[in-house]
Amino acid sequence: MYDIIIIGGGPAGLTAALYSLRAGKKVLIIEEGAFGGQITLSPKIENYPGHKSMSGSELADLMVDQVLSQGADVEIDKVTGIIDGEFKTVVGESSEYTGKAVIIAVGVKHRMLGLEREEEFVGNGISFCAVCDGAFYAGKDVLVIGGGNSALQEAVLLSETCKSVTIVQDMPYLTGEKKLADLILSKENVSVIYNAKVLRILDGDEFRGIEISSEDGTREINADGMFVAIGLVPQNDSFKDLADLTEYGYFDSDESCVTKTKGIFAAGDCRRKNIRQVTTAAADGAVAALAACRYTDE
Repeated sequence: MYDIIIIGGGPAGLTAALYSLRAGKKVLIIEEGAFGGQITLSPKIENYPGHKSMSGSELADLMVDQVLSQGADVEIDKVTGIIDGEFKTVVGESSEYTGKAVIIAVGVKHRMLGLEREEEFVGNGISFCAVCDGAFYAGKDVLVIGGGNSALQEAVLLSETCKSVTIVQDMPYLTGEKKLADLILSKENVSVIYNAKVLRILDGDEFRGIEISSEDGTREINADGMFVAIGLVPQNDSFKDLADLTEYGYFDSDESCVTKTKGIFAAGDCRRKNIRQVTTAAADGAVAALAACRYTDE
């Protein structure tokens, strides 16, 4: 029996664990894959208080070490649902876990283009993380799909080692921060195609490029790899009976992090919010933990 079960090991979940542990609660963190969430995909973080610059992986490691040193229990499992009752039963693919309160901090996943054979090439020509896979494309031609901050950050990193970087954006301008956009546009080996839609992946056993439609018509672009950065999707469907969702699938929970079910809280990027940053995720974790502690005390 745990006081608080936290689903998700990103900044929100790890911060929630820290605050809960310091309140004397018995805490379990259930993580499906790698701890750290989306921050592990960031090659450089320069807006986290107290640190001038560090990689997302370094920050994640520090956060994990901190909660483990405080006595958190950890399970690697995929949660498929929660059974509500006097106590909460968290149902995983490997086991079931019982606690007095649950904090859902499952974060988000990468949005796909929805192309035929796209899944087939993920990890074999299609990637979502330049810091993870960029080295494989040193001296080669790559595509970046998207024009927001994530896409521009990927493009900046890739431009340092790749022969060429072509950004395919479906709008008439780049939507990322002006500083990033100006940096990208100043690079000689980076080009941008605006108002473009990706139609298909070129035929072949190996990834060799895409076909797009743009103001110039339909054409093929040859490339050795493609990095997709077109947004994120919440992973909340397993909990929709216990917590209301917005039209976009995010938990319809405000800054209090409460849901319609007593004893179940939502924190981090998986809930509706205007700003999704590591600092706001950590703030959610603290709020949700304190609310969960009050609930268990009562």
